[in-house]
Amino acid sequence: MRPLLGVDFGTTNSVVSELAPDGTVRSRRFSLGLADFDVFRTVLCFWNETGKGRSTLHNAAGPAAIEAYLDDPVDSRLIMSMKSYLAQRSFTQTNVFGRIFTLEDMIAVFLRALLGEGHDGVHIIAGRPVRFAGEFADDEFGETRLLAAFAAAGFTSVETALEPEAAGYRFIRALTAPATVLVGDFGGGTSDFSLIRFTPGADQPITSLGHGGIGIAGDALDYRIIDHAVSPLLGKGDMYRIMDSEMPVPAEYFSGFAHWHRLSLMRTPRILRDMEEVARTAVHPERLRRLITLIRDELGYQLYQSVSGVKAELSRSTTARLHFKHDDFVIDRMIHREEFEAWIAPDLARMAARVDHVLEQANMAPEAVDRVFLTGGTSFVPAVRRIFEERFGAERLSAGGEFVSVSEGLALIGADRKLKVMV
Repeated sequence: MRPLLGVDFGTTNSVVSELAPDGTVRSRRFSLGLADFDVFRTVLCFWNETGKGRSTLHNAAGPAAIEAYLDDPVDSRLIMSMKSYLAQRSFTQTNVFGRIFTLEDMIAVFLRALLGEGHDGVHIIAGRPVRFAGEFADDEFGETRLLAAFAAAGFTSVETALEPEAAGYRFIRALTAPATVLVGDFGGGTSDFSLIRFTPGADQPITSLGHGGIGIAGDALDYRIIDHAVSPLLGKGDMYRIMDSEMPVPAEYFSGFAHWHRLSLMRTPRILRDMEEVARTAVHPERLRRLITLIRDELGYQLYQSVSGVKAELSRSTTARLHFKHDDFVIDRMIHREEFEAWIAPDLARMAARVDHVLEQANMAPEAVDRVFLTGGTSFVPAVRRIFEERFGAERLSAGGEFVSVSEGLALIGADRKLKVMV
């Protein structure tokens, strides 16, 4: 039997599922030390090693990449969110320690680490979002580059399927009566919605009625917590003096928090010197000096882990404690679900508008949707679920396979496509 894999190459995490001979699917496990994971972080780390007068470029992927980066952040290069650039024609290549990599090259390096060796005879169903990330995203271009990256990694038998359809595929196949289903798939970088008509036993059991996607998901909600609960403690919104004038502390000091690794880019003598100069005349100099310490001591990853834990806790409880400590810098405050929901209100409004757009695209009222299936970590956030409860009713909502449903659905789609060809 020809090996068939469902590959969910994600913005934040990637997952691989394999079709077994008996028609079942299982997700691959990834190990690092004593830990075992369903998901593989979509991260690359590059570094140079010099010996015998020669410099050799090394790389690591997934959890090993994060470890390598944290071991030596100054002399390594961390690459994240590669998927976000697939549909951006402006991103063609980058220089990594003197070697030029196209985006396809970098993704191919990652895919080889994710999928391993032994490509002969492997057929892959790769997920793609409904709308790729980016303001001026070219979706056809994004898919073409994704396939080119797989080819560069040695995989030439590759098809694509939409991620939200894959996310709800197992759920849809279990239905015993015709149904119209809205699938919401919430990743790290994008949220995708797909409206599907399913008829059991028909030659074409799935009919796509409408699609919609938006570049807002879990990472954006983490950033809202940083922006409101952490950045003000580090000088955001404060003033400093130049001559006899008061000026706001530069906002770009805090833009690095959009992704934790970007703080490392600020760890240069010139930037740290400029920040210290601003702190010298700031109304609250101690706040900016905390930020300088965070940057200098490479604490972005640890801070983001704490924030991500708070978001998860707020999905279960009405309050969560944000606690972070480094030397004399301590964050210790309770965050209430109501204030978190106020912070993410602009993101929720854009998600809701995209859901409404999908219904309008299909010329369908919410009452005509029989079932709603939600997947992905952000689907646990109560305010996100309310978007669907208010439109469709809580009784119509289902969820499951929050992190592996896309890859498992992709493998099942591949199996069904193969059966159709055989018939």
